[in-house]
Amino acid sequence: MKIAVIGVGRWGVHLLRNFLAHPQVSVVAVVDPQAERLAAVKQQFNLDENILLTTQWQALGQIAGLTAVAIATPATTHYALIKEALNLGYHVLAEKPLTLDPVECLELCHMAEQQHLVLMVDHTYLFHPAVEQGQSVVQAGTLGHLRYGYATRTHLGPVRQDVDALWDLAIHDIAIFNNWLGQIPIKVQATGTVWLQGQGSREWGVGNGLADLVWVTLTYPDGFQAYIHLCWGNPDKQRRLAVVGSRGCLVFDEMSTSSPLTLLHGEFERQGNQFLPVNQKPEVLELKTGEPLQRVCDRFIVSMIQNTAPDISSGWVGTTLVQILSGLTASLNQGGQPVILKINGS
Repeated sequence: MKIAVIGVGRWGVHLLRNFLAHPQVSVVAVVDPQAERLAAVKQQFNLDENILLTTQWQALGQIAGLTAVAIATPATTHYALIKEALNLGYHVLAEKPLTLDPVECLELCHMAEQQHLVLMVDHTYLFHPAVEQGQSVVQAGTLGHLRYGYATRTHLGPVRQDVDALWDLAIHDIAIFNNWLGQIPIKVQATGTVWLQGQGSREWGVGNGLADLVWVTLTYPDGFQAYIHLCWGNPDKQRRLAVVGSRGCLVFDEMSTSSPLTLLHGEFERQGNQFLPVNQKPEVLELKTGEPLQRVCDRFIVSMIQNTAPDISSGWVGTTLVQILSGLTASLNQGGQPVILKINGS
């Protein structure tokens, strides 16, 4: 199958690497508006002279038998690129988020279905071995009655200029919580602080009001609540998510190379009017090996071969996450007022 990679920036270059190594596809074109990036990837991967390197994605129309495109461009460009790709009959793997507008997402999903094309979103964490194993643990009831969840995603840059910290960072943790719980939030809240780009910033006050710090609350149908801390201005880099139940806590700590997924057993035993901790012990869970992005690419290819939508990260899954983010943005703009979600599917 012939595939073209559109966008070879920080993430697109990894998509290119994986597709070049895959035995079932042939990379026939690489597109990027910056000629120097094209020159760099040609040298980095020693690309064959037969691979088209172009700054104009419209040039893909001249490639006979092109099967699919992988799009890793700024989110603001996704809608137009994906729509045109589907119109040309190409299967599409798009970097998250699918688009920035739920209405556009729904339109693209319907287009893909009507034209019997695969539309998949690269929600890489859903293919992480720790997330897959975590889903099994949570849904097996190992944690007892689920009480609440929390996540922290912080670092010092990069500071985006097209979306705020909410849209840049939250989608990962929301996707994991939804996956582990098997539910979609019905109510959301968000508050934020702007320092760098917008009104009310205390320093370097330029730009269009992009929040650097965001606090998120997700409420699920069964009453479970998840709290997420997001910041791209914090030198304390954290990638940590946990679900707490009546019999223990499951922690996914991406920064821990030795124990990224840990089950912390522990519960209370009532003695009179006292609640005493018992059965406390940590259990490091064994994980499968494999690069998550490679597994994303594999699933995309299998979906194309079978011509079936990838259940774990389809366009519909991507659409739901954009709808949740849009609700959080509405709450953010209303000073943290709760927003009731109405998730529209197919």
